[in-house]
Amino acid sequence: MDIAHDLQSIGAQEQALVFLNFDAARAWALGNRLHALATERGHAIAIDVVTFGQPLFFAALAGTTPDNVDWVRRKRNVVAHFRRSSYAVGLRMQQAGTTLDAKHGLALADYAPHGGAFPLTVAGTGVIGSITVSGLPQRADHEFVVEALCAELGRDYAALALARS
Repeated sequence: MDIAHDLQSIGAQEQALVFLNFDAARAWALGNRLHALATERGHAIAIDVVTFGQPLFFAALAGTTPDNVDWVRRKRNVVAHFRRSSYAVGLRMQQAGTTLDAKHGLALADYAPHGGAFPLTVAGTGVIGSITVSGLPQRADHEFVVEALCAELGRDYAALALARS
């Protein structure tokens, strides 16, 4: 995996995966898409769709644990703080040889700079929430969310996917 290349690709994903509008019905549809895809693939993941301050969809599939729920919370906090993908934030910390605690004073008990939380962005408004999954390796968590967002927004996932590592 090339960190610089992944960061460039994640930036392109964040710019491309933007909703024209977003409401509770859209959150439910997106959450259900993630749920169906995870069930079809046999993934034991927790799924969370929120606008900041308001939970709109949550599911914990068979095989998940309370740890997955806590990972969702901590990854979601990274998106809320930085308005960027939790994976991008983690890669930037890795690239800089530092941690969220050392650089920003953000405790790992509340912030997880690992893949799986992606900003929910509305055109003309900006980041309004996040879509988060937990249960796969972090890069796979990130890509699972991106794949579902591409399907929901009618975007070509192959064109936006991270390079295979």
